[in-house]
Amino acid sequence: MTVQPLDLSRLKVFPLAERKSLTRADDILIAPDDPPKPCPEPIARLVRECAEQVAAARERDASVMLIYGAHLLRNGAARVLERMMARGWLTHLATNGAGTIHDWEYAWFGASTESVEMGVAGGTFGTWHETATNIHLAIMVGAVDGLGYGRSLGRLIAEDGVTLPSPEDLARQIAAAPADPLAGPRVELLRAMREHGWPAGRMTVSHNWKHASILAQAYHHQVPVTVHPGIGYDIISNHPIFNGAVIGRAAEWDFKLFGGSVNGLDGGVVLSVGSAIMGPQVFEKSLSCVNNLRLQAGRDVVRGHTIYVVDLQDGGGWDWTTGEPPKSNPAYYLRFCKSYSRMGGAMQYVQCDNAAFVHSLYHALCRG
Repeated sequence: MTVQPLDLSRLKVFPLAERKSLTRADDILIAPDDPPKPCPEPIARLVRECAEQVAAARERDASVMLIYGAHLLRNGAARVLERMMARGWLTHLATNGAGTIHDWEYAWFGASTESVEMGVAGGTFGTWHETATNIHLAIMVGAVDGLGYGRSLGRLIAEDGVTLPSPEDLARQIAAAPADPLAGPRVELLRAMREHGWPAGRMTVSHNWKHASILAQAYHHQVPVTVHPGIGYDIISNHPIFNGAVIGRAAEWDFKLFGGSVNGLDGGVVLSVGSAIMGPQVFEKSLSCVNNLRLQAGRDVVRGHTIYVVDLQDGGGWDWTTGEPPKSNPAYYLRFCKSYSRMGGAMQYVQCDNAAFVHSLYHALCRG
């Protein structure tokens, strides 16, 4: 049987203004100084313990890494996280592709989220011109400056646009150094500029809701933010501009940057909030790489770190500090907990709304 690949260049795309967006930035954002939602005492105790661990980690200059899924952003935590970055309590943020898509749409459009069922049935799910175009634009321009996915998109939002080099300069650099690590990014950007009519010079993309963007705030505070997408996972694939090489290269650079923060995790803290797949999978590979390099250099592996996994799934009441549960306990089937529990540090599972956890943690840190 002969199967022909789809010709994505023929996709019909639509302006965001035509989409029925289900959430608005102005409606979801949590005011950091407002009282957080109350948590039952077992959860409140874990939040207090987490705050103590974070404060102690920062005292010893260890990494505090927040790995989050898109729902933390959609639940309105951007301004709370901005405060935590400003006060030095978070040293690294990491998210998936969806986390960046909602982030950019809130920042530029003030709204995000669509009906998957209705969109797929009508062939319009994810086919939004501005979203895919601007995310690709940010990553391509950032790549010629040696930036990964997270920092490139954060810069676009924070600075309301990008500056494109001239095609002549790109062609000259490519010809002069075809084996340069930046030759590939230059080729991709040159091709995109020609295909899509992007002019050299300043391209303004105004973001009137940049306060709703976690990526922009991370860029502003110079906190590393990395993105760990899957090719074909995200709606930026549903557009003629889709370029897997561009996304893959940016994600590769971000994976290496993520590893740099893992290397500083001795006595540090990992907060995995609403990331059941990307978080544990990326973390375990990165930790293995770090330990591999350390052992070659005659150093100890990463140790003394604490991991807090936050999700809404039933944890079965299991205390993960005692080891893995038996198969008769529902907690055994929380695959993400099992992954993190095998990563050498003490792990706690917190069954809690993600935004409520982060908001409560911020207040606990403020109280000292």
